[in-house]
Amino acid sequence: MAEEEQNQPPKRIGCEDDDEDRISQLPDCLLAEILSRLPSTKDAIRTGALSKRWKHLWTCVPILVFQHPCDSCLYGRPLDFFSYVDKTLTQRPHLKVNKFTLSCFYDDRVKSQVHNWIRYAVDCNVEDLYLWLYRMGRLRRFQLDQFFFINSCFTHLTLKHCAFNPTGAISWKNLRKLCIAYGKLDEDLIENILSGSPVLETLVLDYCNGYRQLNITSKSVKNLVLHHWQYDIIEINAPNILTLKVQYASDILLLNVSSLVEAHLFRFGTTTDEAQEEMLTGFILNLLHVKDLKIGTSCVKVLDRLKAKGFICPSNLKVLDS
Repeated sequence: MAEEEQNQPPKRIGCEDDDEDRISQLPDCLLAEILSRLPSTKDAIRTGALSKRWKHLWTCVPILVFQHPCDSCLYGRPLDFFSYVDKTLTQRPHLKVNKFTLSCFYDDRVKSQVHNWIRYAVDCNVEDLYLWLYRMGRLRRFQLDQFFFINSCFTHLTLKHCAFNPTGAISWKNLRKLCIAYGKLDEDLIENILSGSPVLETLVLDYCNGYRQLNITSKSVKNLVLHHWQYDIIEINAPNILTLKVQYASDILLLNVSSLVEAHLFRFGTTTDEAQEEMLTGFILNLLHVKDLKIGTSCVKVLDRLKAKGFICPSNLKVLDS
């Protein structure tokens, strides 16, 4: 009898016999948590092939991830991705969505569909919304609908290649982190965003343009990350922020950052030796009060040139590990 048992094939997880499938006996909430950790919604849907028990479990997952393969874009098999997302959202009930990720290329043929997907996420009270929307063949940004700017459910927003053109005040009452990439912002729009986000803690501006001053007087904003490619001087007045990370910069003038305790400068956007030396000198001298002041390894050569000219490094300056 023992020999016969040893010769039996191993029991499969996900088989039709639920008595032999311990994972499928877990409650729906735990199974949905397992599926939410998969890389994409498509992966979660594929688990429906395991058994009848798993067939509709993906509809309970509060995380939706749709990523358009870059190599397919809108050519070759043009609309497969868009049909797939439409079908998926049609099959899923309007249940709460904790996180919605949409990364895709688009053109005029499918722009209305993209708007509908965003509307679906908002209608499901999405908290964490990630949009990476790139128009094929043009640099035009995706125009967000007006309803988007009045929402109390958002807690985290990442908006890449999106256009900001609200007709009135912005109201994101529960937003804690905002990342804007490849956007065009002016000083008035930035003020509108900040005044409409009363609990915002972290602001990330990644390759944005259109402004020359960051006037962040909000007491809630504590973290500022700037990845800047313009060659205009950017003035920063942010008396309440605690951390400043400049990942890439051409020329920054720090007017008031009196509360800073941590500041990092990763690398320069300026090209001439003189401009780099001037910026690094200003950055260091304006941050002598900062407890944790670090520069990236790409800044070390500039620092060495300054030392050769008699510049004395403050005790709080260190080099970032790379």
